[in-house]
Amino acid sequence: MKHLYEYFDYQKYLRDFYEEKKQGNPYMSYRYLGGRMELDPGFLLKVLQGKHHLAKHSIDQVCAYLKFSDAESRYFETLVSYNKAKSASDIKMYFEKLMTLREPHLKPLEEFQYAFYQKWYHSAIHALLFIYEFKGGKYKKLASLLSPAITATQAKESIELLTKIGMLKCDDDGVYRPTEAFVTSGERWRSAAVKDFQKETIKLSAQSLELHPKDLRDISTVTVALSQKDLPEIRDRISKLRKSILTLDNENEPDIVFQINVQVIPLTVPIGGE
Repeated sequence: MKHLYEYFDYQKYLRDFYEEKKQGNPYMSYRYLGGRMELDPGFLLKVLQGKHHLAKHSIDQVCAYLKFSDAESRYFETLVSYNKAKSASDIKMYFEKLMTLREPHLKPLEEFQYAFYQKWYHSAIHALLFIYEFKGGKYKKLASLLSPAITATQAKESIELLTKIGMLKCDDDGVYRPTEAFVTSGERWRSAAVKDFQKETIKLSAQSLELHPKDLRDISTVTVALSQKDLPEIRDRISKLRKSILTLDNENEPDIVFQINVQVIPLTVPIGGE
């Protein structure tokens, strides 16, 4: 069974714990485990099934039975709060707290995947290396190719991160080449992390107005009155546009990395209703 610090789902941890104990103890049952944890067996079963969450007063009882250290108990309590969180801001807060509570040598892949979304240049470097041959060591040159430019230290950390999560691979000739791998985890933290990434790229669009010449960018806006019922149709058209860009097939060789943002946001409250 994995260590507690490798879990981001406390209910899965409890299920794994139960299954492991059951294999070595034929008397193990939900009634037996519930009695040891001072929990109603029916309630415990629903917790393990993901239908209910532990109440705050129950957490101490569970931690005591599992003989957690103080540090492990803090992690488990935060893990319960993380799994119960509803808003993106709370999910982000508890996830980052989990990362600080975990022992340094126990860092699961999700922690590095989360870091990928925190800086815009990780995805930019990944895309750049499809068209630029990079050998380790020339981080200052790599950093200068980004716009806005980053530091050599940031470029080095980005290469290390992309390699760690499997998006880059260093070949025998020392060249870092992108793989087809991508961060597609369905973990709860992903929606909050993607929101941070989107904020970063929106800031880049604003900077581009001053940083890049007009013939190297296309930033246009339109303000229009529509029905809220039109939004699904707008989303569908934008989705088709993104797919058509991703599958763009022509004779021109790629020579630059673009970030393409399409934003649709309300500028008023709905009119005519509450």
